[in-house]
Parts: sequence; C-alpha cells; structure tokens
Amino acid sequence: MSARLSPRRAAENALREEIAQTGADLYRRRYTVGSAGNISARLEDGWLITPTDACLGHLDPTAIAKVDLAGQWVSGEKPSKTLALHRAVYDHHPSMHGVVHTHSTHLVALTLAGVWREDDVLPPISPYYVMKVGHIPLIPYCRPGDPSVAERVKALAGEVRGVLLERLGPVMWGASVSQAAWAIEEFEETAQLWLMTNPRPEPLSDAQIDELRTVFGARW
Repeated sequence: MSARLSPRRAAENALREEIAQTGADLYRRRYTVGSAGNISARLEDGWLITPTDACLGHLDPTAIAKVDLAGQWVSGEKPSKTLALHRAVYDHHPSMHGVVHTHSTHLVALTLAGVWREDDVLPPISPYYVMKVGHIPLIPYCRPGDPSVAERVKALAGEVRGVLLERLGPVMWGASVSQAAWAIEEFEETAQLWLMTNPRPEPLSDAQIDELRTVFGARW
C-alpha cells in the first residue's frame, strides 16, 4: 500500500500536473515553440517554475523546478532564468497564484509592427479583451532574464494583469496557472485580429465599456 500524501504535497503535485498540461496546451496551439516560454505557480513554501530551456510541450511534472521562499533552488531541474520576473509578481500581488510567459507569434509581431500605445498595447476592440485581459503596457526591449524587467513589473503588478515584453512576448498573471494561460490566449487572439484587419476596427465606445463594467464587473 502506497503512503498517503500530505495535503501540501498533494497540492504541489496537482500544480505540477496543471503546469505540464497548460504547457502542452499552449505548445499544441503554437503559442510557444521550441524551448521558449515559462510557467510558474505559487506554493505555501515557495514556487514551482519550469526549467530553463525546457519545451513547454513536453514537460515532466516531476522535473519542474521548486524554489523556496528565499528563491533558493530546492529540487527539480535548474529554474528558468526568468525566476526574478515571476517573483516580482508574487511578491507584490499576493492574490496571484500563476504566471505564464510565451513568445506568441502575433503579440511579438505587434511589438515589431508598433503597438497601439505604450501604456495600452491594444485598443478595446472586443468585450472579452476588456473583461479577460484589460490594460497591458509595453516593456521596452531588454535581454531575456534582465533583472531590470522584474523591477519594472514590481511597479505594475498590482495595477495590471500582465505586460508585453518588446520582441519577447506576453507575461500574464492570474489566480491560477490556467487563468493566466487563458488570458494569454485571449490576448494573442486579439492581437491577431488587430493585425489582420485593414482598416483597423474602432475601439468599443465608452458607453459599451461602461456596460461591461456594470454587468460583468470588468476592470477597464
């Protein structure tokens, strides 16, 4: 008879499975390719984060890195070099339990073609973008893993639900890993719609956005 897992260990194992499943879903939809992107989750005693240079489509749940509350590597393979960025979200946004970063094609293309505004990379062209994504600022290009990006995110983590890194792609956070990934999917699809339409669509009106606030509690 196998030993019964403690509630904490069972919760950790469930998060490992959620990270692996989320990675596979994003990879299958080509929201990330090769070994690009990373995913993390908050634990009571630290964080889980995908290993450096791991393919999100083929994650081994048992190999996902674990770091303690001091950021020290505890187990699994070597943590992603973006650990500081993920910690910046968790340290300054206690209600967030999942962070997802991808190199999604249309969002990277948006940064190359030119965003709508630096403090709002896409206009509110659909109700679900307003409700599920919200205002997203652009972070000017820094090399992958640059600690200055984490400093920028610290100042923003409580105000927005994500950022777009120039030439690198989106970082979104949510109450769970799955919710953060769903927000990235909505973000990527909206970018695709924006880039493929000519002339560009008009944003929703103030009255239409007010209705989304009133009916659905949208934050915009």
